[in-house]
Amino acid sequence: MIAKEDRRGEDAATNTRPLKAFAIRAACATLNKLLFVGWLVVTLNVGLMLSANAAESSLKFAGIPFSPGSTVRANVPLSAQEKSYAGQGGNPVPQSAVAVLATPVNFDPRRSWPVLVPCSTSDFKRQNRDDLVDFYRSVGLAEGWVLLAGDGPQHARNDTAGWRGAMTLAAIDAIHHSFVGSEKWPMACAGFSGGAKGAGSIAPLLARNGCRITGIYLTGVNEDYLSGGYARSQPGADFLRTPIYVSAGHDDRIARLEQQYDVVGLIKRTGFTRIRIGTFRGGHEVNDAQTSIALEWFRSLQK
Repeated sequence: MIAKEDRRGEDAATNTRPLKAFAIRAACATLNKLLFVGWLVVTLNVGLMLSANAAESSLKFAGIPFSPGSTVRANVPLSAQEKSYAGQGGNPVPQSAVAVLATPVNFDPRRSWPVLVPCSTSDFKRQNRDDLVDFYRSVGLAEGWVLLAGDGPQHARNDTAGWRGAMTLAAIDAIHHSFVGSEKWPMACAGFSGGAKGAGSIAPLLARNGCRITGIYLTGVNEDYLSGGYARSQPGADFLRTPIYVSAGHDDRIARLEQQYDVVGLIKRTGFTRIRIGTFRGGHEVNDAQTSIALEWFRSLQK
C-alpha cells in the first residue's frame, strides 16, 4: 500500500509539471504581448509627434517658412489683371506686392480657416498691414481667424480702390498657392473709418474674383461705399446676402451715430438683407468687443 501511494504521488507530480510549464509559457506570451502593445503605443506617439513637428516646420507662406502663432511677411507677384488694377489712376505699377499673414497657434492648413482681410484708411499713410496688427490681430487670432493683408512695396501715388484691390488679390493668390484647398476658406473684409469705405469697395471686387466673402465688418463709417462697389464690380445677386456688421461709437465725432445709421439705411436700400448694427460707449475707434461679436456672428453663419 505504501508503495502504491508513493506511485500516485509521483504521478501527480509528473502531471503537474506540464501544467506549470504551460502556465509559465502563457504568462510569458501575455507579457510579451503587453510589451509589444506598449512599444507600439510609444512608437505611434513618437511618430505622431515627429509628423506634427515635421508638418509645423514645413509650413511656408509664399516660400517663407513660419510657425503657427506667428506673423509672416512675404513679397508676392502681381498677375497681369492685378497690374491693370494697380495702374488705375496713373499709378506706377510694381512687380510685386507685400503680403502679411497672421495665424493662430493651432493653425493647421489641412483644416478650413476663416480669413479676415483688413482695409486701412489712407490717412496718415497707413497700410493694410498696420491695421491688421494694431486693430484686428489680437481679437482675430483669439476668435480662431487667419488674418491676411496685401499692400504695395511703397505707398501708391493715388490710393485708389484698384490699387488696394490689386495688392489684396495678390496676397490672396499667395495664400491659395501656399495652402491646398484654401480657395474654399470663408473670407471677411474689415475696415475702420476710411478703411470701412475701402472694405465696401474691395469686398465686391474680391467676390467677383472668386473669393467666398462671408462677412463685412464696418466701424466708424460715415459714407456708403458698399453700394457703389457692388454696382461697379457686379458680383451677382447672391452677394446681397453677405452678412454686414456695423459698429458705431456713441461718442464718435467723425462718423456720428446718426450718420452710421444713415449708411445702414442706404445699404438696405441697395438690397443687402443681413445687416446688424452694434453700438458701444466710445468714440472714433475700433472696439475689440464689437470686433469679437462681429467675427462670432460671421462664423455662426458659415456653419
